[in-house]
Amino acid sequence: MNFTRWSARLPGTQRRAAARTEHTVSPDRRGEGSVPAARVERLTEDAPGTPVVDELPVREVLDHIPALVALVHGPEHRVAYVNGAYAAVFGPRSPGEPAREALPELEELGLLPLLDQVLRSSRPRTVKSRKAPGGRSYTFTCTPVDVPGETSRGVLVFAADVTDHAEAAERLRASEREQRRTAVTLQRSLLPQELEQPDDLRIAATYQPGGTEAAVGGDWYDVITLGGGRTALVIGDVMGRGVRAAAVMGQLRTAVRAYARLDLPPHEVLQLLDGLAMEIDANQIATCVYAVHDPNEGRLVYASAGHLPILVRDESGNVLRADEPTGPPLGTGGWMHASGSVPLGPGSTAVLYTDGLVERRDADLDEGIAALESALAGATGTPQVICDRLLRSAGVTAGHDDDVAVLVLQHPARTGPGGELFRNAALELLGGVEAAPRARAFASGVLTSWRFPTDLHDLGVLAASELVANSLQHGMPPMRLRLRRTDRRLIIEVTDGDDHLPRRRRAEPADEAGRGIAIVATIASNWGSRRTPGGGKAVWCEFALPCRQ
Repeated sequence: MNFTRWSARLPGTQRRAAARTEHTVSPDRRGEGSVPAARVERLTEDAPGTPVVDELPVREVLDHIPALVALVHGPEHRVAYVNGAYAAVFGPRSPGEPAREALPELEELGLLPLLDQVLRSSRPRTVKSRKAPGGRSYTFTCTPVDVPGETSRGVLVFAADVTDHAEAAERLRASEREQRRTAVTLQRSLLPQELEQPDDLRIAATYQPGGTEAAVGGDWYDVITLGGGRTALVIGDVMGRGVRAAAVMGQLRTAVRAYARLDLPPHEVLQLLDGLAMEIDANQIATCVYAVHDPNEGRLVYASAGHLPILVRDESGNVLRADEPTGPPLGTGGWMHASGSVPLGPGSTAVLYTDGLVERRDADLDEGIAALESALAGATGTPQVICDRLLRSAGVTAGHDDDVAVLVLQHPARTGPGGELFRNAALELLGGVEAAPRARAFASGVLTSWRFPTDLHDLGVLAASELVANSLQHGMPPMRLRLRRTDRRLIIEVTDGDDHLPRRRRAEPADEAGRGIAIVATIASNWGSRRTPGGGKAVWCEFALPCRQ
């Protein structure tokens, strides 16, 4: 086959020849066109012995370039030409044979359908970084060409060796995968390995990292038992991705647990976290919800720093969105956070979540929250079942493009024999000399009716007496004694109107006071105190109940 005839019809050859003819400047018009006369003279006279590119033998050029070149024609893609670089890689090829037989490497690389597309569309096609037999990687460009004297067209296959680029890209991808594994490992190690399970709540949580192409984020959650039957729940999201976001998340989660031990109102905890976030990194911000459940109140008291609203479904299936109050994210500074509350009575379910569950690029955020409300309204079962159902309803899979954290808590409606294990009793104290005897008599009667063993009965009466005596001496009205039992513990709590918190101290032998809190701390499993929202304080202690067989 005469390859020179093929080269004359390569795309662009005729256009260049026509342009050269049209723009030839005649001697009598030189200098009148858009090209200055001096420029025209340089193009034609400076190098009289230099060959014009279009006059170079195309086959000789293709034989010496390092790229792989093959030329095929017709619907069967019969071989017309392969250059020396192609033959050096895949071996010599006989002209005239179909590509499926003569060029099996193209079929192995999946290029034969591409050749068909080029012939049908008369447009060039490119496939990037295909690994050929032998381990080298090439980028193939297939370009249609005309065949003079024939009705069928041909395809010029041009392959550039990109092995170095492909290997560099693979090393980069491997490094990114390793960094992601490191971030995911760090993230998971900083999350609770096992959730605390309070007496009055049933809790489940799940964390789903972003897909393999996304760096892990800073989503986190936690459950903290505060004592006295109260439970703190927290969920947050550090902006950004990678190890840095996970490390900041770990610092904030540790700080939340430390601040929670102070038993502060939710808004004060967020106030402390806000200052800490600025110290960690002034450019790093995070959203967070901190909530406290008190079974005596039947409510969830919370504060939000730029986070998504808590959703609560009551026992009738109605879903309430807790929108207010919400402050700016942590790390912004200059904002006084406030606490709000939402009902969480027996039979209710609450959901705390991060934006990966409801935020989508093609939809408004409110639409995602509304869809989650709808899914929660119909979700029943255990907290873990509800977690899984909410993830499925939101379309969260292993390839999801954002991290997702979900925390589900239920306040079970206990009836029957199980309900008998959860009891409450309270007594209002007016003060005076009769307050202590009344408190002891009340505690003794309640503990007897609850059928506690004698030793636990006596310890409970003693603890109630000491807490009431401490309140009478150091507090002020109104005072209340509350006894509460669960399936795991007995809780005794005394509240009064003074906000001075007691502390345990060592009493000298000659001291007539100062031993009450020390006695309570010695006989009880745990004790503590906190300021109450309306002013005043609560002092409590707990006794672990014997395990039921």
